[in-house]
Amino acid sequence: MIIESILTTLDVAGTPNFAPMGVEWGEHEIVIKPFLETTTFQNLRDTGAAVVNLTDDVMLFAQGAIATVRFPAVPATAVRGVVLEAVCSWREVEVRSLDATPPRARVVTAVVHRGFRREFLGFNRARHAVLEAAILATRTHLLPAEQIRDEFARLQVIVDKTSGPRERDAMALLTDYVRAAPAARTAPAQR
Repeated sequence: MIIESILTTLDVAGTPNFAPMGVEWGEHEIVIKPFLETTTFQNLRDTGAAVVNLTDDVMLFAQGAIATVRFPAVPATAVRGVVLEAVCSWREVEVRSLDATPPRARVVTAVVHRGFRREFLGFNRARHAVLEAAILATRTHLLPAEQIRDEFARLQVIVDKTSGPRERDAMALLTDYVRAAPAARTAPAQR
């Protein structure tokens, strides 16, 4: 099963990277599949550790999908890494194997520490819609503009019906980004 997370990694100098990423979830093992040209892949390869952050704040997914951002974070407990302050729970992981066959790596990690900060209230339909919009925003260089516009219009109806202020703001951020994207936009900053 794929679980959407904010994956945090550090480079060798200790600079954090925050990347929205779906991971293959397991209780003892989590599989991460970053593209080879991303900072996430480079950090996993170079440091062998990450933190898989579970949060219900979709604004973090929206911001992280379209820009290189730094969110408030605190040091991890068992690995060299950082935990989001806005986290519900997290898993600290160490790389056990790394297959760098293009175009995406397959990084098998072992869970070495679990943390819990607050209850995960879940995603309503608006939060799901924003997550889907964030994923679409990362694909403006791959998909036809009309397809993205049509899907955004469908998702906007859901947000209008079921969102709170944070979800509306996140959707507006993504909508502005997609509207400004040329049809053949290059990929957003590699995370």
